[in-house]
Amino acid sequence: MAGEEHVDESRRFVGTTRLEAFSDGVFAIAITLLVLDLAIRDSGPALDRVADAWPFYLAYVVSFLTIGAAWLAHTAMTDRLTKADLGLLRLNLLLLLFVAVLPFPTRLVAEGLDDVSGERVFVAMYGIVLLAIRVLLYALDTYARWEHLYARGSVGDVEETESVRRGILPVLVGYGVAILVGLVLPAVAVGLYCAIAVFLVVPFGELRRLFLRRT
Repeated sequence: MAGEEHVDESRRFVGTTRLEAFSDGVFAIAITLLVLDLAIRDSGPALDRVADAWPFYLAYVVSFLTIGAAWLAHTAMTDRLTKADLGLLRLNLLLLLFVAVLPFPTRLVAEGLDDVSGERVFVAMYGIVLLAIRVLLYALDTYARWEHLYARGSVGDVEETESVRRGILPVLVGYGVAILVGLVLPAVAVGLYCAIAVFLVVPFGELRRLFLRRT
């Protein structure tokens, strides 16, 4: 019948509670591990030691915002899910793989900005991980829509999932440009990664609507 949902009995569906709990745990651990890599030199004037650690601060902020933006989008998606299948679980695991590994290239970038021989490689690897996280978020959302795993007719908070969909092209281009720039100017590339992270985490559309409502 028209409008009747076809159920594939051969597919195995599971609840979303464990998916959400496990994912939140990985996000929380990854974002906490970032702070462990903040460090300063052991000698010299205190102010100079703090100031010289700017690469660690910058890398921390970029990674924190990137994981935060990913968590916001992931939460919006899982809140709309009525069920999950094994394909979604595996895609989610792949996303968590890159989220969990992010502290590693973050530290490499923080240390590598003072290492001329390795900074280009570290910054490029960092950008690839950042890009992979966003692409996999898009893949999760696309898979959930294709397989009808979202609640039918749910209104919910769709702003984050819609932003993942609308923003994928500029994000892909932005990360691609930043990775290429990093092969020549690594510090500039990290600045571009930071700008992309701010773009992803700050709800500019909502702020604009609030501003227009008050004017």
